[in-house]
Amino acid sequence: ATSARGLAGIALGAMLQRDGALRAGDVSEGGLVGGWQPPDGVPHFEPRAKSVIWLFMNGGVSHMESFDPKPMLTKYAGRTIAETPFADSQNPDKLKLARVTVVNDANGQQRNRLYPLQVGFRRYGQSGMELSDWVPEMGACADDLAVVRSMFTTDDNHGAQTQFHSGRHMLDGEFPTLGAWVHYGLGSLNDNLPQFISIGGREYWNAKDGHYLGPEHDAVPVRIDPSNPLDYGQRPAGVSEREQRLGFRLTERWNRLRGEQYPGDAALEARMRAYELAYRMQMSVPEVLQLSAETEETQKMYGMDQPETREFGTQMLAVRRLVERGVRFIQVQHGAGGAGVWDAHGGLKANHERNFRAVDKPIGGLLRDLKQRGLLDSTLVLFASEFGRTPGTQGSDGRDHHIYGFSVWLAGGGVRGGVVHGATDEIGFHAVQDRHYVTDIHATILRQMGLDSRRLELPDRKRLDLDHGHAIEAILGG
Repeated sequence: ATSARGLAGIALGAMLQRDGALRAGDVSEGGLVGGWQPPDGVPHFEPRAKSVIWLFMNGGVSHMESFDPKPMLTKYAGRTIAETPFADSQNPDKLKLARVTVVNDANGQQRNRLYPLQVGFRRYGQSGMELSDWVPEMGACADDLAVVRSMFTTDDNHGAQTQFHSGRHMLDGEFPTLGAWVHYGLGSLNDNLPQFISIGGREYWNAKDGHYLGPEHDAVPVRIDPSNPLDYGQRPAGVSEREQRLGFRLTERWNRLRGEQYPGDAALEARMRAYELAYRMQMSVPEVLQLSAETEETQKMYGMDQPETREFGTQMLAVRRLVERGVRFIQVQHGAGGAGVWDAHGGLKANHERNFRAVDKPIGGLLRDLKQRGLLDSTLVLFASEFGRTPGTQGSDGRDHHIYGFSVWLAGGGVRGGVVHGATDEIGFHAVQDRHYVTDIHATILRQMGLDSRRLELPDRKRLDLDHGHAIEAILGG
């Protein structure tokens, strides 16, 4: 009975939203009249974006060799930081924000001898944004980018992947990721497709999303393979559609009878919803992934004709098709496996050349394609990594993990283009101007999606101010 009333309410809310009967103004400022209520799928205020594409580079991208040039590294190369004018960057008081997960780990250490830049920089676009020679295709879109050069985090090891997604350090426990909060807060744009999708491998520390919000808010993992896009996503051999549907109905009856006995079982409720969505996805997902329907020109724009860009380019083209069909949040992990392929403790130049060659053209193609189709205004794209890399050298030619200052960028969805916000010091060590913890990125994305995180939190799960963050107003359009 409880489930029936709940589903009726969800259906009614969705219909009213689609008919325009509900508006953000129906909800009082600062919370719902009469106390907390679960989200009804209606934004809290007018959104600027409908969808999010979250591009996450596993392992730690060097900010100095990508989006934040630091010529002082080359000028003082080979000297210890103490031998340069920047000795104060290693003041112990400035290093206290690190929360160490593995004591005396071989990585995540201070590296004191400066390592020169391994790539040149040039200015891109009408904005004259200075970016690396390794990102020419992203650079060609510079006038659509808002680069934030003043990020920091606190986990000096790869649990920082969890921290960027959830806002909380691994030592604090497990918390929902941003994608889960968006999924929790907003209704569906397409009832035949999952609203939260994950593409690419995920490591154990970042394998789930919903946590205390419930497993129904975990991302649905999708492979870019129309013949096998989902685990258990195909009808068993020898079973007709009618027979399968009868099986679903019988399973649903059993599950609902069980649900009456255990009305608080979140896993059971999630499983019932998943069965129904899985049935619909058997037809809808393979159609989305039929990339051969795209023109040869479009496929080339994503780099699908080149071996080094084919895999990621295929993913990016699929992402555009998913957004086009109403998927709300798409999380793409590049380079999973161990710590991640961007983890350049040695051979940084070869590592980053190879990795940027794999992702730069596909990402540039995605941004241009979204823009020419009129989708960039309603789609917010983020490029991020768990942390940056040290100004000092590790070994002879690598850089270690670096949490004190690094860069990300955003584009579309009401974000101002051609903007550089914040700054690190002259050797890229500390974020010194307009510093932003990772949840400020969360707050910015939620703002553009029309969500107030304080009105999403559960009554028995009070969140810290740090969890909510602050939207980066300087990069948002009027």
